[in-house]
Amino acid sequence: MNDTHRPYQRCTNCVMDTSDSAITFDEHGVCDFCNDFYQNIQPSWQDKLKDPDLLRRTAEQIKAASKGRKYDCIIGMSGGVDSSYLCYVAKELMGLNPLVYSVDTGWNLNVAVENIERIVKALDLDMYTEVVDWNEMKDLQLAFFKSQVPYQDMPQDHAIFAGLYNYAVKHGIQYVLTGANSATECIRPPVEWVYMNDLKMIKDIHRKFGTRPLKTFPLCGMVKYRVYYPIFKGMKRVAPLDMVEYNKEKVKLFLQERFGWQPYENKHYENVFTRFYEGYYLPHKFGYDKRKCYFSNEILAGTMTREEALAELEQPPYDPQQMEEDKAYIAKKLGLTVEEFQTIIDGENKTFRDYRNSWGLIQFGTVVLRALGVEKKKFR
Repeated sequence: MNDTHRPYQRCTNCVMDTSDSAITFDEHGVCDFCNDFYQNIQPSWQDKLKDPDLLRRTAEQIKAASKGRKYDCIIGMSGGVDSSYLCYVAKELMGLNPLVYSVDTGWNLNVAVENIERIVKALDLDMYTEVVDWNEMKDLQLAFFKSQVPYQDMPQDHAIFAGLYNYAVKHGIQYVLTGANSATECIRPPVEWVYMNDLKMIKDIHRKFGTRPLKTFPLCGMVKYRVYYPIFKGMKRVAPLDMVEYNKEKVKLFLQERFGWQPYENKHYENVFTRFYEGYYLPHKFGYDKRKCYFSNEILAGTMTREEALAELEQPPYDPQQMEEDKAYIAKKLGLTVEEFQTIIDGENKTFRDYRNSWGLIQFGTVVLRALGVEKKKFR
């Protein structure tokens, strides 16, 4: 929750501020996210970019491990810029034969669906689409709204990642290629804004507010995908976008020219639910604007100036009229009137601490991963 008694302060280097209640600043007014980036993330990221053969060696390793299999790897595809470019890098630059895995949660906009189709067709890739049972998705999302927590995109995120990892292991696909990258994701949103995919909390919220069993909904706890799948099933996650120069604006132009890919307003706005959640729910209910993270990432990567970011933050996250239309659409799809939906949104704010959770285990695991050099981003 926001610390309303703390004097307001904004980082002098990026645009993160005290809307993150745990943020700290050094004597120059530079935040701990920036200092962590310069000390822990940038050096290893730059080392990868300085190695011209890293992408080729990685591709050869994947091919060798996947010899005799139909697919070298699997890629979760949303139609956004990161996953779209990842498909191109995997097929054209690495010479791999990936299976594209897409999840239909019931909320994707046409632009996302069309982008997926364009990329898959142009690169001649096979695709598997998992359609999440709508009644189960609806029930879990409504339960999350009633729980009053900030993390309303967790049901979708969990379905996407759990479905991807479960499918990969079930079908013997060892390598999962991820669009995660230091150029646009070097600052992890604070936990109070975006909590982890905590299956224990998901189940507790659903137990308290849900009405139907999650019989087919994709589920995968952190121990399973962080420990069991990698150690006992051999699953490996690889982030090729950290091995190539990745300027998001240049990549967007490339995707448009090469594939007819269509841009959208903000990061993750290819999904109507996420657009509403990030553009209205978080800032209106909790005072959290995720654009501060997105823009700060670009500032640190050198693809946006701080002045440009501050000017963008003066503008609303998205068009107010579009927001009202989205609110009405989401309410209707969840079986609510707009008034009922607004009443839920205006309820008493809660956090993961109000429910059963795995926070202690998450903290311990993150400390271990950082000590091993597996995790670089600051986490708190």
